[in-house]
Amino acid sequence: MSDVIDIETIKLSNAQIAWRAAQDIEDGAYVNLGIGFPEMVAKFQPKGKQAIFHTENGVLDFGEAPAKGEEDWDCINAGKKAITIKPGTAFFHHADSFAMVRGGHLDVAILGAYQVAQTGDLANWSTGKGGVPAVGGAMDLVHGAKRVAVLTDHCTKKGEPKLLAACTMPLTGVGCVTRIYTSLAVVDVVDGRFVLREKIPAITLEALQAVTGAPLGTDGPVGDLICPEELK
Repeated sequence: MSDVIDIETIKLSNAQIAWRAAQDIEDGAYVNLGIGFPEMVAKFQPKGKQAIFHTENGVLDFGEAPAKGEEDWDCINAGKKAITIKPGTAFFHHADSFAMVRGGHLDVAILGAYQVAQTGDLANWSTGKGGVPAVGGAMDLVHGAKRVAVLTDHCTKKGEPKLLAACTMPLTGVGCVTRIYTSLAVVDVVDGRFVLREKIPAITLEALQAVTGAPLGTDGPVGDLICPEELK
């Protein structure tokens, strides 16, 4: 099962990974979603729970994405995606938004990743020479939020591990990641090591370890990572 073709067949979709991450968000939590794939988390709020979403360009507690053709392009998130406003939505200066981030007022930041180290180091802004020119707000988010979660494929498109003993790409933050939701598993960072919490039933622990670039420890039963099939 450690073969790349097999993993491509059995792995979770991005929507399923986002769904799983959404289940861990506490009701009323202040949450910042990274640009791109992590934005999908907002679609999967569990029934009876509602996060308060923050975007670093200056909006708090905005609503779901508008229907196509109904966008108001004066109302966008940091990824330049259209958002909707609802009763209680607040608008503020960019500097105030970053004061919220740097002041420790966000409960959770959820971001994508190129690499995550077993020490919790995160690389998610540049692949190196020729990459994007600056780290942007991610550097503030990973050290300002109380909890930092990562959504990522378990392996690169070339089949190389993204969970490593040490990152080789430019870092976004050091020792900042607490939980990783991948296409194969849910992994925590605990005292400088990876601790496996859940894995998809279709892969063995041995096969999962073979596609992980650092040891996967356990400190109790490993749960089954099961997500709604319709999200495939």
